[in-house]
Amino acid sequence: MRQKQEIIESLIKKYERYVAPLTFISGFLLDILTLQRIDFWIDHIILLGYLGLAAGGILAINAYEAGKLRFRFHESLIPFVPIIVQFGFGGLFSAFIIFYVRGASVAKSWIFLFALAAFLVGNERFRKRYQRIIFQLTVFSIAVFSYSIFAVPIILGEISERVFLVSELAGAVIVIGFTVLVFYLAPADFRRHIRAALASMGAVFALFTIFYFLNIIPPAPLALKESGIYHSVVQNGNIFEVRYEPAPRYLIFQETSLTYHWRPGERVYFFSAVFAPTRLTAKVFHQWSHYNEERGAWVRDEKIPFTVVGGRDRGYRGYSFKTAVAPGKWRVEVITQTGQVLGRETFRIIESDEPPLLFTQEK
Repeated sequence: MRQKQEIIESLIKKYERYVAPLTFISGFLLDILTLQRIDFWIDHIILLGYLGLAAGGILAINAYEAGKLRFRFHESLIPFVPIIVQFGFGGLFSAFIIFYVRGASVAKSWIFLFALAAFLVGNERFRKRYQRIIFQLTVFSIAVFSYSIFAVPIILGEISERVFLVSELAGAVIVIGFTVLVFYLAPADFRRHIRAALASMGAVFALFTIFYFLNIIPPAPLALKESGIYHSVVQNGNIFEVRYEPAPRYLIFQETSLTYHWRPGERVYFFSAVFAPTRLTAKVFHQWSHYNEERGAWVRDEKIPFTVVGGRDRGYRGYSFKTAVAPGKWRVEVITQTGQVLGRETFRIIESDEPPLLFTQEK
């Protein structure tokens, strides 16, 4: 049996360079194709399935190393367990990137997104490390907290600092419970690494807290579906009719021009559509700022609130406008009540005597 196990391990090692990239690409594409909306129950079943695979694999590895799974059947399967753990965490982190990117302002959240991407890419090279108890518990903690901070707001139908703390508490209970199971299965190994393991998990908890209050974590489950600068926004029932200067054709993903030709006294409109899960309501703001050339800094002008009601696929629509503007560089940010940035539009106002060519569209 030992010889058979060595043969399996040598085959896994031999073809690992081919299997790992294929698993990475196929898993990421699978998540893109199967994960639809952050509040769909089927998506959460998939995520919990990934987490269950990773958790079950970690428990199996520790039980085997402690001599509690010394049966012929288990010995033939144990070489594949780190790959299963790797697959579970890979699926989770690719899903996290998909969901968090949808609600992220890269300028504010790049550190958090980069960390998730690093774990996703590095996951393909971490197979052997999943046999080490400290690494197992650290990655498991990151996965649990990454999931709980957008799952709990969906369950409670609210986004706030209080709900974030509840999310962290729920994640901590799961991590502690899982750690107790690992200790029960492999007490000797756990005792040797208890200080390092607890310090690592504590550091994960602290980093998530710091990142949240520094507004580095994207405000999932909210997501900015669209935004732009318009010359007029008129609501007729459930339809918004907007008029705007079109962006140049080479700006493929930009609808409205980043140059606004303005006539004195004219209103400048900002329109946005923010997705929120069903049953969730949240207050968001359009924060208007202009760039002060003398000070070399952005100066906040106005912060206009409105309430987002969840459930609409294309996002809850809202708009704000300013009349007291002046030529120069302007910015409008869509932010949450806790200051997390969903997105921003930066544009330049140019005074013009002639009316620009405008397109009309219904949203």
